[in-house]
Amino acid sequence: MPLKALFAAVLLIALGTGFGACNKEKATKATITVLDSASHAVAGAYVKLYANPTVPLQADFSRLTKEGTTGSDGKVEFDYSEFYKRGQAGFAVLDILARKDSLTGQGIIRIEEEQNNAETVVVKRAH
Repeated sequence: MPLKALFAAVLLIALGTGFGACNKEKATKATITVLDSASHAVAGAYVKLYANPTVPLQADFSRLTKEGTTGSDGKVEFDYSEFYKRGQAGFAVLDILARKDSLTGQGIIRIEEEQNNAETVVVKRAH
C-alpha cells in the first residue's frame, strides 16, 4: 500500500509541474496604424510611443519610449513583453505621436498585458 501512495504522489507532482509549464507568457505588443484624412495608409511615418504622466512620479517612464516607422501598410509594431512581469495588474497608457512630412497626429493607447493592442492615428496638416 505505501508503494501505491508514493507512486500516486509522484504522479500528481509530475502532472502539476507539467501543467504549470504549459502556462506560457504571451507577447505584450502595440500596433499603431497611421492613416491620412482620406483613410489611406501612410507608409514611412515616424511613430513615437511615450509615457506622459500628469503627476510626475519617481519612476522613470522613459524606458517605455519606443520609436519606429510605418511599413507600406501604414502599421508599426512595438513589443513591450520585456517590461511586463507575470502577476502585474495593468500595464501602461501611452501617448502616440505620428508624423510624416507636414502631417501630424496624436493619440493614446492603453497597453493590456499579454495582448496585441492596436490603435489608429489620423495625420493631418497643421493649421
